[in-house]
Order: sequence, then C-alpha cells, then structure tokens
Amino acid sequence: MDWLKILENTVSSLVGIDAAYFALAALGLNIQFGYTGLLNFGQAAFMACGAYGIGMTAQYFDVSMWYGIPIALAFVVILSLLVGIPTLRLRADYLAIVTIATAEIVRLFVRSVRFKRFFGGSDGINSFSTQFRDLSPFDPSKQYGVRPFQYSGYTFWTLIVAWCLVGVFGVVVFYLMRSPWGRVLKAIREDEDAVRSLGKNVYSYKMQALVMGGVIGMFSGMVFALDRGSVQPDNYSRDVTFYVLTALVLGGVAKVSGSIVGPMIFWGLYVFSDNTLRELTRDGGISVFGVGLLQKSQVGPVNYMLIGIGLMLLMTFRPQGIFGNRKEMALDGR
Repeated sequence: MDWLKILENTVSSLVGIDAAYFALAALGLNIQFGYTGLLNFGQAAFMACGAYGIGMTAQYFDVSMWYGIPIALAFVVILSLLVGIPTLRLRADYLAIVTIATAEIVRLFVRSVRFKRFFGGSDGINSFSTQFRDLSPFDPSKQYGVRPFQYSGYTFWTLIVAWCLVGVFGVVVFYLMRSPWGRVLKAIREDEDAVRSLGKNVYSYKMQALVMGGVIGMFSGMVFALDRGSVQPDNYSRDVTFYVLTALVLGGVAKVSGSIVGPMIFWGLYVFSDNTLRELTRDGGISVFGVGLLQKSQVGPVNYMLIGIGLMLLMTFRPQGIFGNRKEMALDGR
C-alpha cells in the first residue's frame, strides 16, 4: 500500500478542479433547494447550458469565447422558463420529476444526430478554449505549487479562475440571502401560503430563484468545459446532479459554507476510497480462502456503493450535514 500516494491524491483533490466546479454547482443548487425549497434534480442541465454556450462560440457562431457568457445566459433563461412556467405553481415533487426529465432531455437533445451541426452530437465540441489558454500567465510546460498541491501551468490557471468564481458567488449568495429578497425565499421554503397572504408574488420569487441558481450552475459548466478543453454531452448526465446534491447535503443545506466545503470533502472521500481500493487490488484482487471478494475491474462500482452507504448513514444520523441546520431541510415536498 502506497499510503503517501493515496494521501497526496486525496489532499490534492480537496482543492482540485472537480471540487471547484462542484462547489459552483452546489451554490446554485443551494439557492433553489436549500433556501427556496425547490427540489431541483436537473442542475446538470444548467451546467450543460454554460458548457455548450461557451463551446458554440467557436463551433457555430465563430465569435470570441467571451460571447459564450451571454449565449449561455440566454440558454439558462429559456430553460428556466420552459421548466418553471408549467411547474412552479405545483408542489415540489412535481418540479423534481420535471427537472430530472428535463436534464435527460437536454443531454439527449445535444447529442442527437439531427443537431450535430450545432452541438457536435456524441462527439461534443472541441477546440474552443484557445483564447482562455492564451490568457494564462503560467507556462503550460511547467509545474506550479508544492506537493501535493502541484499542477501544470494551464490547470493552475484554471484552478485560480474557478476558485475566484467560487469566492465571488459565495459572497454574492451570502449577502443575497440576508437581503429582503433572500428572506422572502426562506419564508417561501417554510410556508409559501403565509408569504402569499402578505401580498408577495410567490411564483415570481420561485422563478427568480430558479434562474439565479441556474446562472451559477452555468458558470460551473463553463469551468468544467474550459478545464477539459471540450464539451461532451454525457458529462452532464443525471448522475452529476445527484453527486452535487450529495456534496451539498454533506456540507449542509442553506449554508454558503456547506456549498463550498461539502464538495471538497465529497471529492476528498471519493478519491481516498478509489485510490485505496485500487491499491488493495493492485496485485490482481482481494481473496479470502481462495474466494475472490474484490477484483480490480470492480473498484468503480464498489466505490459508488460505498458512497451510497455513506449517504444513507449521513441522512440517518446527520441529515443537515456538517454546517447545516436540521430545521432548514426542505424535504417535505411542499
């Protein structure tokens, strides 16, 4: 067992690009779910809007990468209206059904052969991040940082941009939720009928929360696409939303700190478990008295099983997460 390698990979993942873009997605989901009580299972669709918005600048529109932000914003607003108009007047469980279906529809839509000219089909979109790479002040052939926080020049540049976005949106969400607008959202989560009786347009506030959370999720998708240098439709499957939701619940709903620390811990645990299992099965597998318990090819599924068990234990013993307040959990389907 190479424990030094396992610990280095684990510590590195705490601030890695996966933790950063999950933190952005969790901040957006926290506005919708944690603060407003909207059970959104389709955050991956908003992330895809950001990724394809910035990817299509080179593939289809042939314009500067920076035009990807308004293009993606338009995608997010259109998607929010399509999802929110027919469902936000209904109970939260209907929204959950619609959003998970919407995320899958978006994924199948962008990977379809009919629209391959615009979205690249199953091959996705490539070669659009050159302008972003050119902005990097770091030499891509060199390593920056100290072990275990050591990254190539381009990865280091992407990490700086990603965590700066996390910091900016974290501050924005923190102060928004302490504004009159944010207090109305939290009141809607607790009892929307009481808010409606005070003359507030609950439907309008819900739509605003859906769009705002989607916009932050959009930037998450952009960061992920710029880091990979490509947009692949299957990177925005329904599984991504549940990983983000798991990370958010782990950190604590209705807490900005939970949105940021939760994804860091989630990826740390994920990488630690994955690396440990791979080290254990490095010589072919684990056997007891000649009976094979774990093979190298089974590491991935077993790791997902461990995450699932951990989530069940979390929801049983501490459903509010590390920083959350149990009274602010929005799981009653209102």
